[in-house]
Amino acid sequence: MTAPAQAQPPSFTSDEFREALGMFATGVTIVTARAADGSLVGLTANSFNSVSLAPPLVLWSLARGAASMAALSTGSHYAINILAASQKELAERFATKDVDRWADVAFSEGVGGAPVLVGAAASFECFNRSRYDEGDHVIFVGEVERCTHNPGASPLLFHGGRFYTEHPL
Repeated sequence: MTAPAQAQPPSFTSDEFREALGMFATGVTIVTARAADGSLVGLTANSFNSVSLAPPLVLWSLARGAASMAALSTGSHYAINILAASQKELAERFATKDVDRWADVAFSEGVGGAPVLVGAAASFECFNRSRYDEGDHVIFVGEVERCTHNPGASPLLFHGGRFYTEHPL
């Protein structure tokens, strides 16, 4: 039997696909960078994953039409801040359009100027190694130059359109 040369059309709607994806619990991150003009860029993302230990690589994805695409695709560095359970308000703010996302946000200057959020469960300071166009998103692969973590921090989780924190089993 010969394998098909391409995927068959989906048998589901976009809403059904989104609902099914929502059943995968994820952590919540804020990806941050400093644009060429010095302005701060940041957005909430849950499309984060490890890629490789040697070299240390991580990935995340961004909608092609995102306002921050130009700054993130051309900049040399960004930081991926894994949020702690206490940072739910930040996750919501950095996912909202037309607000001052950076008002009263505590951060330190990371590699390449990327802001590293104070209180994050972990952070990965990345060189913007490569990008791949796929569907309506761009997949960013970052080479981690520095990482930190806060032992014992409770992570902020997202599942089925709601925020959670972990409970050990």
